[in-house]
Amino acid sequence: MSNGNRSRIFRPNPARILIAGVVIILGFFFYVFWDLPSLDSLSESYLTPSVRITDRNGQLLYEILPREGGRNTVLSIANIPPCLKEATIAVEDKNFYTNPGFDLTGMIRALWINIQGGETIAGGSTITQQVARTLLLSQEERTERTLRRKLRETVLAAQMTRKFSKDEILALYLNQINYGGMAYGVEAASQTYFGKPASELLLPECALIAGLPQAPGVYNPFTNPSLAKERQSIVLGLMEKQGYITREQRVNAESTPLSYNPLPYPMEAPHFIWIIKDQIDRLTSEGILQPDQSLIVRTTLDLDAQHFAEEILKRRIEGFKHEDAALSHNVNNAALVVLNPSNGEILALVGSADYFDDSIDGALDMAISPRQTGSAFKPFVYALALDPARADAWTAATPILDVSTTFTLRDGTSYIPVNYDGFEHGIVPVREALGSSLNIPAVKALQHVGIENTINLAQRLGITSLGDAGKYDLSLVLGGGQISLLELSTAYATLANNGYYTGYVSIMDIHDADDHLLYTPESNPPLQILDPRVVWLISDILSDDSARSTGFGLNSTLKLDRTVAVKTGTTTNFHDNWTIGYTPDLVVGVWVGNSGYEAMHNVTGLTGAAPIWYEVMRGLLEGRPDHPFARPDGLIQLTVCDLSGLLPTSACPNQYKEWFIVGTEPTQTDSIYQQVWVDALTNSLATDSTPIERRQSITVLNLPVEAREWAHEQGLPLLSDYSQTPGNISQQANQLVLLSPHPETTYRIDPNFDPASQQIQIEVAAGQDISQVTIWVDGNLLATISSPPYQAWWTLSAGSHRFWAEGMNVNGQRVKSEIVTITVIGQP
Repeated sequence: MSNGNRSRIFRPNPARILIAGVVIILGFFFYVFWDLPSLDSLSESYLTPSVRITDRNGQLLYEILPREGGRNTVLSIANIPPCLKEATIAVEDKNFYTNPGFDLTGMIRALWINIQGGETIAGGSTITQQVARTLLLSQEERTERTLRRKLRETVLAAQMTRKFSKDEILALYLNQINYGGMAYGVEAASQTYFGKPASELLLPECALIAGLPQAPGVYNPFTNPSLAKERQSIVLGLMEKQGYITREQRVNAESTPLSYNPLPYPMEAPHFIWIIKDQIDRLTSEGILQPDQSLIVRTTLDLDAQHFAEEILKRRIEGFKHEDAALSHNVNNAALVVLNPSNGEILALVGSADYFDDSIDGALDMAISPRQTGSAFKPFVYALALDPARADAWTAATPILDVSTTFTLRDGTSYIPVNYDGFEHGIVPVREALGSSLNIPAVKALQHVGIENTINLAQRLGITSLGDAGKYDLSLVLGGGQISLLELSTAYATLANNGYYTGYVSIMDIHDADDHLLYTPESNPPLQILDPRVVWLISDILSDDSARSTGFGLNSTLKLDRTVAVKTGTTTNFHDNWTIGYTPDLVVGVWVGNSGYEAMHNVTGLTGAAPIWYEVMRGLLEGRPDHPFARPDGLIQLTVCDLSGLLPTSACPNQYKEWFIVGTEPTQTDSIYQQVWVDALTNSLATDSTPIERRQSITVLNLPVEAREWAHEQGLPLLSDYSQTPGNISQQANQLVLLSPHPETTYRIDPNFDPASQQIQIEVAAGQDISQVTIWVDGNLLATISSPPYQAWWTLSAGSHRFWAEGMNVNGQRVKSEIVTITVIGQP
């Protein structure tokens, strides 16, 4: 082939070269920029802000982190201190305010230094490029060290510079960049490393934080304090070189010791935190809060009070755990609530002895878990009984017969409550019955006011867990219903607040990071639920050490060196143990038990919950003056006779002063104590024919039939013990009373049980002159009984039935009780 031909074959074709060059260039541009993100998608990459939860004084309790990322709080550029902005520009991008978003000279210099293996003092990427890389490029692309990524990053930075102001770009950087330690943005970094807002940072702290983004893991002051300090010096040096600070300021800043946050990741009051989180979720779902807002939630909690209560509770429970196995009380858990009764603010809430102890189900919040209340529910039943609006209102002096009593429940079964000490105390006034927490009088009080009225009052006091009244019987007053410690303590706060109900509050306010108010709870006016005079009487009784002496003795753990009302509660089989007490300024409620309902061993309110309550209440009130309950108008104090609560006569040997709501005070005189003349020879009541020298004046008690057995056990002289002469027989000695069933009671035969086993007890009380008692049903003889107790059982039968009792007195006369009618509903 000739040279000419060869030259024609290999001669370059300019058109082809041009086309190839264009294709290559277009291909390159397509390869680099075809899927370049839009700046419109910038906000989609913003970090989800974390939520800071603080106590009432701003101390951090916990920070709720998003599922991805870490701590993040967004500040406006105006609220970021100048030293932090200047330090960041000095170390990251000295020409930030003048460059077009990228620094070609800096990029070349960084590339050269990296090639040589030297230290990178100033990064090759500008602040704008770092923002573009962080917020617009994918996670995978951000980690690439390729020319393509660098070019894409540079183009995006140039676009951002044209679209946003420099301050907007700087704000994005300072709010979105990773500063290590799970902190994103300068506010999160400031709180993490120094435990304070970014607005309070000083120059040495600003310089340290500004130096972190280049290698957050390397310069983390918690793990590498010396490297962090070296990095701070580099930043300060650059600030001096660029004229932001003087040499003297640099030297002073370098020599200033740094005080790091000792608790960067607290989790205080964990059970309380979850209560707050639930409220935040609700407010967000209702649109009141936005999920992309930086929230600072200031709660009602007082962290000092919380720590104080936690220490006492944990120490007391540990004391139970370290007992000798043979003597163990099996007490493993407790909960505590502290409230301000005037506004319902939760000042402390301890949900368990140890949140992280799985062996006691420590994460379960026993402060909000419904449990049986024992006697802690009694004050509200007595509050109803004392209500002067009732036609049959009781007073603090109203006598209640504390003797063994059989109550018939709705299902026809018998219920015989027993006092905690196992004794009967005879006739006791309401003050002693409530103060000493006697069970039999409490059941009678509930029977007096009604179960439906009691449930209705509980609901008005914020107790939501009891539900329908039809589920309960008379055991409700002894803790038959389940209520949480928080709700029961809130109900007690109504007693401390003169009868006004406020509910409970856990959030004071919510602001964003720039201190703009986003939310405050509605401030509803308190509701007057109970008469202030009734409340004062209840508080006066519960703070009366003498009134509780029968049940607890004098000077027990319940008595403080100031006026405090307090009530305990212990449930059947020792499953739950309570002590709740209050002053006008403070309510402290304590529950002790086991989360899994394992029974404690011989632990009462006085030995389980009371010591915790006593120590917490005393400590929180230390240094405060005594604050007695202010007595409202409309109360009057009178002297009454002890057994009747009526005005005393000359025959009454025991008298005391009692407070009464005006209109309920007694107007009648006592009739229980009676002075009679007795024939010393016959030991019977004297008559006109009894010689004067045989007449002896004595004081006897005129008691109802139901009380006589107790009176005889106590050796008390009864009027019925002294028989009259023939023709003038004592009416009470001849008395015959049908105690059970109660008139007009309706029973129902349960189809799920054997009909033959569904019986009710028929009980008769008879005077001492009555013998040979017969019990009749619908005219048919049920039983003949010759000596007490006069009791028999009758099997339920559908229909209406009439019961009565008959007996014979010493004169051979037949005595008959009143007829009692009941109804029995058969199987459907």
